[in-house]
Amino acid sequence: MKTPNPPMVRAAARNNAEWCAAMSRSHGVEGAFTRQVWAAPARTPPYYPDAVTLEPGADPAALAARIDTSAPGASVKDSFADLDLTAAGFRVLFEAQWIHRPATPPTGPTELAWNVVDDPGALLDWASAWDDGNGDADLFRPELLDDPATFVLAGRAADGRVAAGAVASRSDHLVGVSNVFARDGGPEAAWPGVLNAVHALFPALPVVGYEQGDDLAAALRHGFEAIGPLRIWTHPGRDRRAR
Repeated sequence: MKTPNPPMVRAAARNNAEWCAAMSRSHGVEGAFTRQVWAAPARTPPYYPDAVTLEPGADPAALAARIDTSAPGASVKDSFADLDLTAAGFRVLFEAQWIHRPATPPTGPTELAWNVVDDPGALLDWASAWDDGNGDADLFRPELLDDPATFVLAGRAADGRVAAGAVASRSDHLVGVSNVFARDGGPEAAWPGVLNAVHALFPALPVVGYEQGDDLAAALRHGFEAIGPLRIWTHPGRDRRAR
């Protein structure tokens, strides 16, 4: 399953960092890029890291110094699974695999009508379907629609409801896909339509992302290959009872 591809992992990590930066900007949080890492000095939105490594061998101490670990929830996307952040107080939250799919037409039909979300009302419909009642629909804010590299993809059923979706993030030489969902059937049901929609928008670009567990298995069944590991580290924050 695993076929290491360091250049593509670097490209996928950069693409993912650009998407995290766009999501953070939509919440009023500005991060910055260096050669080794993208990092935000203030807490990023839920589920999004405070830092993403862009090259192997990033300096753990310098990385930790660039983010806020004073409150619980700071996290680092260790894009090459080569860091040890335990000395800075982090622990591994989970491991996953970067995935890559060549720029080839998808296989498999889709019964949904796919489009790019372009107004706040449609974004709320999409986010409510993605969230499925878990209380995080406001994570996707209207400001995200102003980002020229972000494409929120909605698959609508015949009655107009959002039945599936994803986010596509355009970089110079590839497109990243995240937040893949289907109300019925999960990612396994969503991937054919998502890939059709992405190919229609960017027919010459390969597709990257990252997945784990059953979601990884579903992506592999739809033409992706695993190209390298990553880790997510999290920090518990300072114990405010201490004096």
